[in-house]
Amino acid sequence: MDSRACIDWLGKKNLLNTCKTYSTYLKRVFKDCLKAKNESVLIVGDTGYERRHVAALLAGSYYFAAKKLGLHPRLFFQVPKLRGDLADKSIVDAINYLGEKSILLFALSNRLGSLRGITKSYRRLCKQRNMRFASTTSLGPIETRNFRSLIKAINLNYPEIQRKHKTVKAVIEKGTDLHVRTKAGTDLHMKFDRGKVKSADGNYSKHGSGGNLPAGEVYFPPRKKTVNGKIVVDGSSRNRYGTTVINKPITLIIKNSDLVGIEGGKEARLLEESLSWAERNSKYPWGIRKVCEFGIGLNPKAKIIGSTIIDEKALGTAHIALGSNNWFGGSIFAMTHLDQVFKNPRITVNGRLLNI
Repeated sequence: MDSRACIDWLGKKNLLNTCKTYSTYLKRVFKDCLKAKNESVLIVGDTGYERRHVAALLAGSYYFAAKKLGLHPRLFFQVPKLRGDLADKSIVDAINYLGEKSILLFALSNRLGSLRGITKSYRRLCKQRNMRFASTTSLGPIETRNFRSLIKAINLNYPEIQRKHKTVKAVIEKGTDLHVRTKAGTDLHMKFDRGKVKSADGNYSKHGSGGNLPAGEVYFPPRKKTVNGKIVVDGSSRNRYGTTVINKPITLIIKNSDLVGIEGGKEARLLEESLSWAERNSKYPWGIRKVCEFGIGLNPKAKIIGSTIIDEKALGTAHIALGSNNWFGGSIFAMTHLDQVFKNPRITVNGRLLNI
């Protein structure tokens, strides 16, 4: 669907007025995150699912925000895509024909889909063409009525949150050993390289840069074979079907960075099933159960609602991920990256308490 067809579709689904209303709150994305000027903007969304049209709402809201700021947006929708699916040809063509220094925005229920040979990654394409991007994926589990929670998490005072990220990142980079504990039972040690600490602070103003929205995370790939202990996941758990808000906590036992035990109820069974499925279907099954990331949530407006891209950013949480990390400084290749969020972490770096 092109812009006109997308707007017509939003009108038929009674979503158009919501897009226009919330577009006001997304101006900060263009002004503070992307530093957008007189540039072309391509916005890619999808039609979502029954009672779960958050991806379409976010894409439509971006479109009207860009219009209000005098930019030049184009809006495309496709049906939701899963791993292995192809992106619609119209979207691939629109991305391929974008000029240098354009802006790409993604609001997706699951994934974008393969770009049919243009490139293996839109991140790589943006870097090659000096384009900037912001992506919000895995929105499919969120009910339409919870759209406001997403908007709140994106509508931040970006200069303020970027200062906070800078401070936390600088403290972490003074050490190489991290220990995290929670009252729920998490007790985990790991080592990391100072030069690999990343900050997802929403500053995507440089040509060739981009990242996720909502912003609000400092994270890194732990060193190989250094993660040991226990994690009690009591926030949310990413699995192959989506993101599950935790009712009965999952206990993960980690030895030399490998997941060696999973305990819990339904949530634990979903995670185990997802890992087993990935091992059977992966080109690199050795990476599926490895701890590939440790992250700290710093977004004061994000709440755990059952969408990993929001849950992992919530202030007062931390998370580990299992699977691939090759795109942010690690060496693990896997077909999955499954974030596991836990609450109220007490984190020390080289023995010193990290104040957040």
